[in-house]
Parts: sequence; structure tokens; C-alpha cells
Amino acid sequence: MTTTPATADKDQFILILKCPDRKGVVAAVSGFLADNDASILESNHFNERMTDQFYMRTVFRQDGDDMPPLEALRKGFDLIARRFNMEWELFDASIKPKVLIAVSKFGHCLYDLLHRWRSGILPVDIVGVVSNHDDMRSFVEWSGIPYFHLPVTKDSKAEQEAGFLGLVKDLDVDLVVLARYMQILSPDLCRALSGRCINIHHSFLPSFKGAKPYYQAHDRGVKLIGATAHYVTAALDEGPIIEQDVARVDHSKTVEDLTTLGRDTESQVLARAVKWHSEHRVLINGHKTVIFK
Repeated sequence: MTTTPATADKDQFILILKCPDRKGVVAAVSGFLADNDASILESNHFNERMTDQFYMRTVFRQDGDDMPPLEALRKGFDLIARRFNMEWELFDASIKPKVLIAVSKFGHCLYDLLHRWRSGILPVDIVGVVSNHDDMRSFVEWSGIPYFHLPVTKDSKAEQEAGFLGLVKDLDVDLVVLARYMQILSPDLCRALSGRCINIHHSFLPSFKGAKPYYQAHDRGVKLIGATAHYVTAALDEGPIIEQDVARVDHSKTVEDLTTLGRDTESQVLARAVKWHSEHRVLINGHKTVIFK
């Protein structure tokens, strides 16, 4: 079930939850909000039949003088959550998640994210950019964003990742975005960032691994190119998928054409994934995701 979406503002709140599917979940949630002087603006529900899990995202606002503060709402809702064995979170929609972008030498995804952020169409607070190279420093600092250079070698990887995780903690980061960050994260770092780290890559995988994938694709005469955005896990490039897209190509396209189109697709797919995550529209469902667009 989906009702008409509403634009988030400072007076809106977002409740997301998942639980075993049982009769009365929707009634309990809507009744709780009504009893606390709140009005529902948007509501999305989904039942995963194979696992009999219920997923829900609800946007609401105050509709009366007696809606309690957010912490009091959380305390009150916890009684319902326990009754239905829910995993849940309640957010103030006006608070933008703090994002740390990681990049290496390819800047297309970084440029696109910063443009959307500066234009006000990406609802995040970018608190820094971290890189294992210094190539993007001038552009990032020109954009008024702190730049953190953390070079890495085979021998310094553990130390470099400790510095990376230190930035996440010091900047109080909610989401890490790997915008073509060409380093494989260790299992320990993947676990530390579980559910809050998004990666982007071309959709040829597991084919055409390694350097110059578009050259390999051109050599094999592919007819589709695309991109995948997913949550990072210790299983390389196998985390829950958030968004994918493809573009058709034919024999007339050069390697340069494929590369340009592929990078455009990567940028768009990553931006959508970051936006949906930041609007609390993505719920992880085992190896998959439920996305309330």
C-alpha cells in the first residue's frame, strides 16, 4: 500500500520498521500516532511472503498541541515495538545525515554528488572527503569541504584504515559513500560500517574484473552497460543491492563512448542510492533490500 508522498520539512518525522507479519501492525502504528496528536502524510507497507516479514515506512507530522517531544514518542512507541517484535527507528526528517565521501582518482561520482548537494537536491550534510590520493584536493577544498589524504600501501593498510575509521568517529559520520574509491575494505572495516557504507561499480561484474573493464567489454561486443550501488559487506561487491541501471550500446560505440556512458550511469545510480538511504527509504532484508521510493 502506498499513499501520496510528502515533501520532508522541519515539522516531519519518519518511522521505519520491520517485524514478523501479524494482524494489527498497521492499526497499532496509526492508532499510536493518532493518540499522540500526529497525522500521517505518507505510508508504505510491504510483506515479504517467503519470510513472512513486514516492512513499513511512515512519514508524519504534528497535528495538534499535545504531540510529545521525539524522545517521549520513542519511549511510548517502544511498548508497541516490543509487542510486535519490531526492529525500528524514528527520525526527525529535518536532520540530514552526515556523509563522508571516499574517492581515488576518478572524480565523476564525486563531482555529481557535490553538484547535487550544492544544488540542494541531495538531502545530506557532506562533512568531508577522504582519499588515498591527492588528485581531488583542489576541487574539494574549492567546494568548501575538508579534504583528508590517507595514502595507503600494502604494509600500511591497517594503519590507514584505522585513520579512516577514526575520521568516521571524529566527524560523527552517518554514511560513508565509496565514490569510486579503488581500495578493498578489510572485513573488520566492513563490519564497523555495516549498513552505513554504499559502494558503486560497473555492472559487468563478475565478468571483466580488474583494470580497464570498458576496454574488455568493448572487445567482447557487449550490448548493455550499467552500474550497481550496494551496501558494503566483507563479501566483495556482493552486499545488498540498492539501485541498478543500464544503457544500451551497439557496435558503433567506441571504448571512449562506453566509458563516458558508463560513468554517467554510475553517477546517477549512486546519487539515487545515497538519496534513498538518506531519506530512510531503504530497509535491509537479508541479502536484499526493500526500498520505498
